[in-house]
Amino acid sequence: MDAVFKALSDPTRRALLDSLRDKSGQSLTELEAGLGMTRFGVMKHLRVLEDANLVVTRKAGRFKHHYLNALPIQEVADRWMAPYAKPLARFALDLKNALEGTRTMADKPDFVLETYIRTTPKALWDAIVNPDTTQLYYYGSRIETTLKPGSPFRYVGQDGNSMLNGEILEVVPEKRLATTFNPNWLPGAATTKIVYEIEPLGEVVKLTVTHYEIAKAAGAAEGWQMIFAGLKTYLETGKPLNIPTPA
Repeated sequence: MDAVFKALSDPTRRALLDSLRDKSGQSLTELEAGLGMTRFGVMKHLRVLEDANLVVTRKAGRFKHHYLNALPIQEVADRWMAPYAKPLARFALDLKNALEGTRTMADKPDFVLETYIRTTPKALWDAIVNPDTTQLYYYGSRIETTLKPGSPFRYVGQDGNSMLNGEILEVVPEKRLATTFNPNWLPGAATTKIVYEIEPLGEVVKLTVTHYEIAKAAGAAEGWQMIFAGLKTYLETGKPLNIPTPA
């Protein structure tokens, strides 16, 4: 958490985060032009933001694209804001504004979220695909799937209704899961794609979700924030994170 406060203390770094909030997936050249700084200066500040996990990167061809990762800010908010009873609906709106930027090029993702969880790849994988576990952090919904490529899946709420569904595209147990994403809360919404990636790093595991064309699934960005926070809390404490669904 100290690294997050350090990263946010500098106005130039805050400007970089603002720039990535407004336009996700920018290259170093774009960020350099937007700030009017030298390439070295921008790289130096980006390194601090990456060390704090506030910026994550993905390569597409010879370009390296940068994305705002607001999850550490969520964790700061959970610790320092929640006790002062900031209305959750307002907080969700803030997260939406922070995470949903303009549409990006079709050849690269337009939403990337990362977190580090003190667990094992096996336990994390089980939490993602086990219906008894998903209901503890995925808005009370149980996942239903055979986990075979080409097969359907859905998340079913306590009322028996399906919150979202899709098709399993790729399964590499304890490493990678790719699916389509059809939000049932948006009648007629276009199909998008998500990818979970699991990477062990010593005592922790890095979990990354990449959501392509997330702008077609309104509300998904803040949803991922809540899901990641709940998943991390459950795996590290054994208890669900009791956050009500935003209005």
